[in-house]
Amino acid sequence: MKKLIVLLAVLLLASPALATVNIIIANEGGKAAIKYQTTGEKVRAFALDITVTPGSTITAVSDFIKGESTAAKPGYGIFPANFARYITVGADGEVANWDVNGYTPVAAGTDTGALGGLGTAGVTIEMGSLYYPTSDTSPNAPGTSGTLCKLAVSGPCKMTAVLNAVRGNVVLTDPAAAAQVVTTQATNVDVGGVAECFPSADPKYNDWVALGKPDCWCYARQCHGDADGKAQGSATKGGLYYVGTNDLNVLMAAWQVKEAPFGPGIASVVEPSSGVAGICADFAHNAQGSATKGGLMRVSTDDLNILLDKWLVKEPTFGLGVPPDCGGNKVPQ
Repeated sequence: MKKLIVLLAVLLLASPALATVNIIIANEGGKAAIKYQTTGEKVRAFALDITVTPGSTITAVSDFIKGESTAAKPGYGIFPANFARYITVGADGEVANWDVNGYTPVAAGTDTGALGGLGTAGVTIEMGSLYYPTSDTSPNAPGTSGTLCKLAVSGPCKMTAVLNAVRGNVVLTDPAAAAQVVTTQATNVDVGGVAECFPSADPKYNDWVALGKPDCWCYARQCHGDADGKAQGSATKGGLYYVGTNDLNVLMAAWQVKEAPFGPGIASVVEPSSGVAGICADFAHNAQGSATKGGLMRVSTDDLNILLDKWLVKEPTFGLGVPPDCGGNKVPQ
């Protein structure tokens, strides 16, 4: 059975690209994390070309799994470009050892349709998933978001990821599902410099900078109504929740405060009991109102609606939990 699944994972990369998935590049200082995020059908395989601006090179690949995806170690550990070179399948259809030196997601520069490889300005990565049961609901399937791998670069540069049609593009579990691949957050992303907690590829990055780079926008659940990055409740008695009265208090203190010249601006607002800045309640990362008629407000109805949507949602195992998928990488103390 496993031998057939391995063969399927390899062949899937030759199928037409049909996927609904965001490809994301996140700067982590000397490394760039290659991430994905999808809704609906899960991705079964990726084939991506990743390049950096002239004068820079991609020097190493790391932080990827090898072999089968499991509940304890989910991910994309089948590398079709290097499978035949490094992996041995026994007579029983089993792979005895996945942890082989040289077995990485980066295709050789001599492979058809592949970029130059490590040490050059471009690499092609190919990553598939192997798990059983094979349905999207399998407990061993990769998640709907995660990190594929990390690439080290020779210095500060811009990095871009695009689909590689020759090597297979991106394929869903159900190849008949209509899909769209979005690479907005993987185009000309600054990497290799000092890592910021808010991703430079985010469309609200310029707002974050203009507002003083508030740390709270980098909390994993801030875009879902978590102003302080902390849980309330009890882990053993009823459950923890990240969106509750503490967050409501921050929102109320900053409610419809007008930006200059019509008001003091959100930067001046702090919730008294917690000391959390009012901008932390700007969950939608936008302004409402009018810049010329009455003034703009960073905290208003859009933000209240977000908070109410996740109000007192319990974390597992007492509930579904609020997803930690807001894109930032800061964990509050």
